[in-house]
Amino acid sequence: MKRLIIFSVAILAVGLALGYSLSVLKGNTTVESTSRAVAGAFIPISSTTQRDILIAQVATPTLVPMELIDALSAEDEVLINLYQRVNPAVVNIEIAQRTSFYDGVSSSGSGFVYDSEGHIVTNAHVVRDATVIEVTFSDGYITNAEIVGLDEYSDLAVIRVDVPDNRLVPVILGDSSQLLVGQRVVAIGNPFGLQSSMTRGIVSAVGRALPSAQLISQANQRFNNPSIIQTDAAVNPGNSGGPLLNYSGEVIGVNTAIRTESGIFEGVAFAVPSNTIRRVVPQLIETGEAQYSWLGVSTFRNEPGFSVATLSATLNLPVEHGVIIEEVVQGSPADLAGLRGGTQVERIRGVDLIIGGDIIVAINGVFIRDLDQMLGYLVENTSPGDTVTFTVIRDAETLDVDVKLGVRP
Repeated sequence: MKRLIIFSVAILAVGLALGYSLSVLKGNTTVESTSRAVAGAFIPISSTTQRDILIAQVATPTLVPMELIDALSAEDEVLINLYQRVNPAVVNIEIAQRTSFYDGVSSSGSGFVYDSEGHIVTNAHVVRDATVIEVTFSDGYITNAEIVGLDEYSDLAVIRVDVPDNRLVPVILGDSSQLLVGQRVVAIGNPFGLQSSMTRGIVSAVGRALPSAQLISQANQRFNNPSIIQTDAAVNPGNSGGPLLNYSGEVIGVNTAIRTESGIFEGVAFAVPSNTIRRVVPQLIETGEAQYSWLGVSTFRNEPGFSVATLSATLNLPVEHGVIIEEVVQGSPADLAGLRGGTQVERIRGVDLIIGGDIIVAINGVFIRDLDQMLGYLVENTSPGDTVTFTVIRDAETLDVDVKLGVRP
């Protein structure tokens, strides 16, 4: 009898040891063992039970630190406050073309109140062909507007409504030259006619250039609209003319275009910078049109592979940035000031380039990287009749040349 008891105890000990060994071999530290002894018996735990225990442990969330929640809530408060302050200034614009055959809305867009005189800024392409303009404020109030001025080059237009002053909530213009890539921005507008919609994103790039809508010669050439802001804030048809804002609620651009294969937003949108608004809108209000400074030079094509940075080594240039003058228009401000074009032709990448001309490297002491930056400076910081100083590289010499700017044709 004693031998039987000893033998049974030995078997139970071996079983418990085996269960423990299995647990160790499987490396299961979350579930203490894959088997357990219950009332002296050896009972394996099923894989289903083990899975349920693991799922229960994984599904138990850890409390997010309150400082993270507070940070998100703070940003929410900023956006909510921004919308409440700026949205009353944003309007929906519907364009009607009434003829004997048609009477209805042909297109729509957005705009924003510019001043207490009833002037509203929008895109030129929104109101270009309008016979009737209907403006709807954020509270549903509807009134008609008339075109005050329109500029195809910047794609900006000013319309005016006749409403009580207390209905007009002008925006505040920011300084678009201070924008940095990565800065968060907000767009408010009326995409697809959905009034008072707000989206947010970041500044994806600055200093872009877009071709203007207006032809400037029989060769179908166009001036470029410089210093354009690129953003990934969702902008769709109907947002055109609406404001792009920084987190302070200042307008830093007017949403003007998207790059798309489908006709709807695909992650790339463009806005005319606020510093262009500062130069163009007052002119539109005063005279109905905008004038731009004119230098009167032609340069290398504004395409990848033809910048000074790219051609510096090939042409043995003394600098790696700037704008090479190919030709100077006879009788232009540049010609009268003595700026020089190229003197010989060299074929580069299948294109004949006129080389040997002055290289513009600065305007009024401001460094110029390329043609887009030069055009941006002239549009945002100068007016016809201004005298500006161009710093140029001529051969191996650095010169300052004063130029009295003319009116761009």
